[in-house]
Amino acid sequence: MSSEYAKQLGAKLRAIRTQQGLSLHGVEEKSQGRWKAVVVGSYERGDRAVTVQRLAELADFYGVPVQELLPGTTPGGAAEPPPKLVLDLERLAHVPADKAGPLQRYAATIQSQRGDYNGKVLSIRQDDLRTLAVIYDQSPSVLTEQLISWGVLDADARRAVSHEEV
Repeated sequence: MSSEYAKQLGAKLRAIRTQQGLSLHGVEEKSQGRWKAVVVGSYERGDRAVTVQRLAELADFYGVPVQELLPGTTPGGAAEPPPKLVLDLERLAHVPADKAGPLQRYAATIQSQRGDYNGKVLSIRQDDLRTLAVIYDQSPSVLTEQLISWGVLDADARRAVSHEEV
């Protein structure tokens, strides 16, 4: 294992441990001595190679999938996260109902579930966009272009859709 990879892996291990509010000694205590603080610390610094078996056991101890511990496999890496999908509800209100009716009803349902009635914007998930694409009988990318042309979605939404379709 290259030293750079070991350091990136160690940084992931440290991030998971600290997210769980554990010190190195806390790991040792919680694991009842199975994971020694000095060993986990050396993994985190990249000073000691971790076997696949031990990495899987450590992931299980932390309660995370192994891939969360591997460098370059999660959005926390160097890759820029896709932009959020934000509907402009004020502009949506000006789109003719025969075109935007399903979207308006869907947005109203989300607002009702969230208790979010600011009336200006509404963030939606990728899954919501896929559901809307089914309702509109279009691909997510075609629907995204339609929503951008209506002024309901920002042009940055293209990156979110292209990120999903890769």
